[in-house]
Amino acid sequence: MDEKKLFAVDLGASGGKCFVGVFGEGTFRMEEVHRFAHEGVTYFLPDRAGGVRERAYWDDTAIYQNIVKGLQAARRQFGPVLDGIGIDTWGADGHLVTPDGDLLGKVYCYRDHRLDTMCDEVKQRLDAARVYAITGNHFQPFNQSNQLLWVATRHPELLKLAGVYLPVPALFYYYLGGCRAVDSTFASVTQMMDAKKGKWSQEMLKALGIPKRIMPEIVKPGARIGRLQPKLAEACGLNEVDLIAVGSHDTASAFAAAPVKNAKKALIISSGTWSLVGKLIKKPITTPEAMALGLSNEGGIGNTRFLRNCMGTWIVQELLRVWEIADGKRMEWREVDTLTPAAAPFQAFIDPDDKRFYNPANMEAAIRGFLQESGQAAPADRGAILRCVYESLALKYRYVNETINRVTGTETEAVHIVGGGSNNALLNQFTADSVGVPVLAGPKEATAVGNLMVQAVGAGVLPDLKAAMPLIKSAFPIVTYRPQDTAAWDVAYARFVRLLK
Repeated sequence: MDEKKLFAVDLGASGGKCFVGVFGEGTFRMEEVHRFAHEGVTYFLPDRAGGVRERAYWDDTAIYQNIVKGLQAARRQFGPVLDGIGIDTWGADGHLVTPDGDLLGKVYCYRDHRLDTMCDEVKQRLDAARVYAITGNHFQPFNQSNQLLWVATRHPELLKLAGVYLPVPALFYYYLGGCRAVDSTFASVTQMMDAKKGKWSQEMLKALGIPKRIMPEIVKPGARIGRLQPKLAEACGLNEVDLIAVGSHDTASAFAAAPVKNAKKALIISSGTWSLVGKLIKKPITTPEAMALGLSNEGGIGNTRFLRNCMGTWIVQELLRVWEIADGKRMEWREVDTLTPAAAPFQAFIDPDDKRFYNPANMEAAIRGFLQESGQAAPADRGAILRCVYESLALKYRYVNETINRVTGTETEAVHIVGGGSNNALLNQFTADSVGVPVLAGPKEATAVGNLMVQAVGAGVLPDLKAAMPLIKSAFPIVTYRPQDTAAWDVAYARFVRLLK
């Protein structure tokens, strides 16, 4: 067949990347054409009562501009014809748009503190067990149910003006082609979709006071949802290329790229700012036990991702930010990789998912506070703090693995770590040691790979995702880490679980 060229936009919570995937006769290669940094921006602004409130927003204009730069780079490197565009993003946030295409304010960042109490407010509207039974989603501050309830109760006038609510990936598809649809993988994590029916839950929307008319159409991954705007295509020097829904929740795309042999016996960790730890199952599990263990059901691509959202390298990123303020320069990752293994093992642990680590002003102070309150020795230096964090992450992975196996009745014979964290050799080895099974790390750019493979199915390049696995394995090296000194990790785990609430 003639070569097909697909364009993937992969937006994380701290940066974005644009790739072109080229599919030939039984071949696949992927090239990065543009990369950029972005982050939530914090404001301190007065409210109507005269108090000052912290607000955190995304710069969606800059993100859109960088997507356009990516398209222009693709044109320069690969020519004027693309066969598809797909967008995946972090799994929260969205925006209200009027019927005339005007944005109703700035795009809030999910770490904004306006959401701190919203889980409780959702539970006041509808019993927590009922919410879980309908949506399969656990209660997280960033859930879009919380975000829209906040609008409905604080700014109901915005709902009257809105023509549509667009989750973040849908917002950028809208910017490119005027599309007003969201794929099922992203809709499934909003805590407003019926997990079993794959449709917006009228019961949830009514309880939250959200008019159904503003909710976008839910489509399946692989659906063609629009085309690049003619004037934008002309400005980029491209054809009016199809916009294809992918697994637009980045975790869905990342899980789709994990080269799993046996889904029942494979734990998958999408490792980055967050660690999404779970297994692929056939149908949602919304039992009281699953709810009690903090497990969520997220729409996959022909399956369900049964997982838990765990804190990931966000904790380390925040430590580096705090230390940069103190030192006047950023600690490089090679220094992190030197300090961490040099520190003594198993001195102290944190629960990475303790609420104090979600968005503290000072991450080091938050860690020291946790250790003091739990009766553990204060870390001697930065290396000890870093080792504490990485060991705690690996131990939390073990805990989540055990809870998932208990609910699903399965065992784990291998852990697949995909995403940027698959490059972290130390954390990969710690995970193998902690869980006690081999860790297979890669592909690093799993989210973009999954994005491209779903596009390829939607564009008719591949018959299904099963056909993508040989292409993924041949294009990307998978590194194996085997367990070492598991007895010491068993002792550490017994200490760690006593810290969990």
